[in-house]
Amino acid sequence: MFPLPMPSWIVRLQGAIARASPATRGALWMVLAAVLAALMAGLIRFLSATLHPFEIAFIRSFLGLVFIAPWLLRAGLPAARTNRLPLFSIRAVVGAVAMLSWFYGLALMPLADAVALSFTAPLFATAGAAIFLGEHVRARRWTATAIGFCGAMVILRPGTESLTFGALVVLVSAATMAAAGLMVKELSRTEPAKVIVFYMVLFMSPLTLVPALFVWHWPTLSEFFWLIALSAVATAANFATTRALVEADISVVASFDFVRLPATAILAYFAFAEVPDRWTWIGGAAIAASTLYIVLREAKLDRLRRKALEAESPAPGAP
Repeated sequence: MFPLPMPSWIVRLQGAIARASPATRGALWMVLAAVLAALMAGLIRFLSATLHPFEIAFIRSFLGLVFIAPWLLRAGLPAARTNRLPLFSIRAVVGAVAMLSWFYGLALMPLADAVALSFTAPLFATAGAAIFLGEHVRARRWTATAIGFCGAMVILRPGTESLTFGALVVLVSAATMAAAGLMVKELSRTEPAKVIVFYMVLFMSPLTLVPALFVWHWPTLSEFFWLIALSAVATAANFATTRALVEADISVVASFDFVRLPATAILAYFAFAEVPDRWTWIGGAAIAASTLYIVLREAKLDRLRRKALEAESPAPGAP
């Protein structure tokens, strides 16, 4: 059985991408990841019309476990051995809260507003790193964090109808997402990425099942198809993000993550007739600028730290 010939334009496109610089390839992968993340948010909103977000979150977690099972079958149980189960457990609880609140928030408020507010996660991470990890945060990062907070307030506009329960749920999701990210950062010092993902879906599946049972009804065949599509898109988005970071430094590709906002706005307009107001764009731009500054600043400091360590390390063969 011979494979079908690929269209010539796809072959030419693949050749052009292969010849591009690593920075260009990383940017393309990150743009793809952003578009897929926007599509994932749209699928969650679409499915939440007939399924409760908690049920969607559980099935997403369970299918993630199914997708990673072949790795465990090939590598065997010793590959998943770890001495950090307590931190894995806490990370799973926090991650479950982040996922449940994100899925629930997407069902309650306009998509573009939710995505704009989700960009506050690095701002929460900055505060969390200073408070809980004892990291030294300088004035410039605190200033960027304050600007991002002001951007969130522009979107929320306390005292108006924009400060909704859905907006607060999305902010809870951003805060817990940041906390989960800090725990992953700590775990990644000793654990491989596949082990971190395995324990995440292993623990989050039963954690998300509990609230899902209270709102459960069996998905129809059509709904189950869209749930599989959601998991496939989410998996592809994670893969594209990983490829972007493999091809280029985070300082190069980070800005392209903000393609999520216009991509989500376009999807929301055509699929759900939602039109973001000017305050969403203004606040989203402020959050994006502050978050991007923090990411670029961290990348620069990390490069300086690596150079300092290399300078202190003795050269090979030195006494």
